[in-house]
Amino acid sequence: MESQPRAVAVIEDDASMRKGVERLLNAHGFPTEGYASAETFLHRDPENAVACIVLDIQLGGMSGLELGCRLQTSDPGLPVIFITAVDDDVVELEATRLGCIAYLHKPFPADLLIDAIHAALAAPSKDPDGKLG
Repeated sequence: MESQPRAVAVIEDDASMRKGVERLLNAHGFPTEGYASAETFLHRDPENAVACIVLDIQLGGMSGLELGCRLQTSDPGLPVIFITAVDDDVVELEATRLGCIAYLHKPFPADLLIDAIHAALAAPSKDPDGKLG
């Protein structure tokens, strides 16, 4: 039985932005799953494996950086692309320290996000023990 392609999770509390990113990715052939908060993402069905995450930095509740920190422990091989409307060098440095694939400032050109998704999906994945797979 052939497995279904894993989705790109879009975690963005602005519904309009989330839907726009999902439409863009769908138009380029990427299946997506949208989440309005980090908490909603964390409580998703564990069967819904994702290939990478497009993650807003400033979310209501848990921030994107907090989720990124949690994912380093729970899913260290999962590629993250941070998006933000705030220009803050300290936050960008922290996101980079977390190993993000890209850090994009809103509004960002569509091709930058698409290129980042391709880079994320091409990156070698790691299993929970840190071994390349």
